[in-house]
This record gives sequence, C-alpha cells and structure tokens, in this order.
Amino acid sequence: MAETTARHAEKSSPSSFGRSALLLLRDLVVVFLLAVLISFLVKTFLLKPFYIPSESMANTLQVNDRIAVSLLTPGPIDVQRGDVVVFEDPGGWLHAPPAESPGGVAGVFRDTMVFIGLAPDESHGYLVKRVIGLPGDTVECCNDFGQLLVNGVPINEQYLQLDQEGLPASGIEFDVTVPEGSYWVMGDNRYHSADSRSHQDGPHDGFVPHDNLVGRAIVITWPMDRWSWLDNHSGTFSGVPDGTP
Repeated sequence: MAETTARHAEKSSPSSFGRSALLLLRDLVVVFLLAVLISFLVKTFLLKPFYIPSESMANTLQVNDRIAVSLLTPGPIDVQRGDVVVFEDPGGWLHAPPAESPGGVAGVFRDTMVFIGLAPDESHGYLVKRVIGLPGDTVECCNDFGQLLVNGVPINEQYLQLDQEGLPASGIEFDVTVPEGSYWVMGDNRYHSADSRSHQDGPHDGFVPHDNLVGRAIVITWPMDRWSWLDNHSGTFSGVPDGTP
C-alpha cells in the first residue's frame, strides 16, 4: 500500500507536471506548423483568397465579399466561357495604386497571413470579371434584342445586372475576335464595369493575356450569409460553336 502511494506521489510531482506541459507545448507547436504548411501548400497550388473592392460584378459579387479562387484554372482545368476569373492588371485597367501593407507589428502579422494564405494579397493590381470570349471567338454587341453574340449565336445572360429593364447587354458597341492566348472579359454589372470594352485602345487591345490569369473564382467565403458556389452559367453558352483558331 505504501509503495502504491509513493508511486502516485511521484507521478503528481512538479517535475512530472513540467514534462507534461512541455510535451503539450511541443504537440501544439507541431500542429501549428503543420497547419501553416498545409495552408501554404493549399495557397500555392490549390486555392487563394481575394476580396471584392468594387461593384463591377454585382449582383454576383458584392463589395467586400471574400472569395476563394481555384489555381487549377488555368492549368489542369481549362478556362470556359462564363467562368468568373481573377487576373493581374494587363496594364492601365486600374488607376489606384495597390494598397500598402501597414507598418510595425500589424504589418508583419498581415504579411504573414498573406504568405500562408489566410488573408488576400492587396499588394498587386488584381481584377475579377467573367470570361465571355475564348481564343478564336468573335464577340459582338448587339443584336436587335440587345443580346451579345458569340460566334454569331445570341446569348441570354441571366447573371446580368442592368440599370433598368430593357437595356442592351452593353452600352458600348463592339465587334472583336479574341486572339490566341487571350480572353475577352466583362463585368456582370454591365453599365458599371470598366472591362475589356473600355480598354480597346490600351495594352493588348482590351484582351486579357492567358499569363495574367490567376485562377477561377469558385465560392464566396465571407460574409457567412453570402456563402455560395459561383456558377459559370455554362448553359448560357451551350449553343455557341467553337471559334476559329
């Protein structure tokens, strides 16, 4: 009985508690480092967070929405008409400089969160629009019913946000053929979006080069009441034939 009591006392000694605390701390550090590594790998190869600063994609995306962007498109998964994509400014699309990271501890914390993929990177000029034309496609506005035509086929764009009913799908007339390695993109809030139409006199003639694409937006992650998967409305383009390479 005395031996049992002695052993129990030994297990409850301060040194034993200290070893247990160190083991727990070690396990917590390992779990934290694994979580950081997994988050970094996901951000590097699979998903990247972004936020929406403007109304150009309303009502699909609202100002201050947070989105997750798949880095598998372009890549293993091809870009499709109707995809909502994030891309780097091809040149002259953004007039405001990228946001600067705060200094001090807040800046270090912010940069760390961006690095491991838990916060959006605001240091580059990124935009988000919907792909309307693929390489080789001819996109024009508009027919007598105010619809865009892609390769001669009118499309019914259910995702459009127009200032009033009956307006054509674009207030700017155009007729373009998308060159190889580029895309024609437009915002869903069609009368409040400086997209490919607005930059036909700029670099790349308004087209977005393939190399500028970051990925395809797949889900709204924040705020919680707006959580939803983003539809590429493939049915809108189902009757459109392939363009001429």
